[in-house]
Amino acid sequence: MVKMGSQHQRIVVKVGTSSLIYPNGQVNLRTIDRLAYTLATLNHQGYEMVLVSSGAIGVGLASLGLTKRPAEIAQQQALASIGQTELMRIYSQRFLDYQTKVAQILLTRDVLEYPVSRQHTLNTIETLLGDSVVPIINENDPVSVDELDHHTTFSDNDELSAQVATKIKADLLIVLSDIDAFYDRDPHKFADAQPIRHVKEMTPELGKAASGTSTQFGTGGMVTKLRAAATIMEANQNMILCNGQDPKIIFQILDGHKIGTRFGK
Repeated sequence: MVKMGSQHQRIVVKVGTSSLIYPNGQVNLRTIDRLAYTLATLNHQGYEMVLVSSGAIGVGLASLGLTKRPAEIAQQQALASIGQTELMRIYSQRFLDYQTKVAQILLTRDVLEYPVSRQHTLNTIETLLGDSVVPIINENDPVSVDELDHHTTFSDNDELSAQVATKIKADLLIVLSDIDAFYDRDPHKFADAQPIRHVKEMTPELGKAASGTSTQFGTGGMVTKLRAAATIMEANQNMILCNGQDPKIIFQILDGHKIGTRFGK
């Protein structure tokens, strides 16, 4: 486990829409501020921090005063375009409050699949980290498509965060979610559901325990997080799934406390 005080440890943090948007559709500025404070503090201590952030469509909805995610792809992509600009404005402002600069990187699947574009992307990330800038990564939703031989979408940002973490050889992926840990059954439906604190290998039972439910504003569920964990474990890396209501929980994780569910050795 990565310990606080160790230098040049590379951490990828993924934050989901449910952590960034209140149930009423408004932007959760409190969580964003705490996230910026936490990552900026670690950045100042010498950690190399990368943020994979969902929330573009949710912020787009809030920006236009809407509460329901549209079904039409074009409308979703337009909202993502509006929301991405606003989301980065908020992030940039909050991080600058803590003397930290951020940079935006929007990715499509093909960028990471093709060797040349992948290498250029990795070079950019390495340069930003070398300059103590926090890259904020999201899928390029306004242009992503998924049809025939033109497959540019990620299934979700859980997958994107795992792909980024493995490509940049991160020491740890921390997935901030709206749930405390990975449970043996859906805790929203079963009061006796028990958290699984450490997963060393994937089993069919874990797949059965995962629930693919999604929120009103996001697309991820436990199934997608389990897939992300599988990607991480196949690369012999580590992932922690925990509650993102207060991102300062990351400090506890890096201090070695047993938080959420750890996937890996």
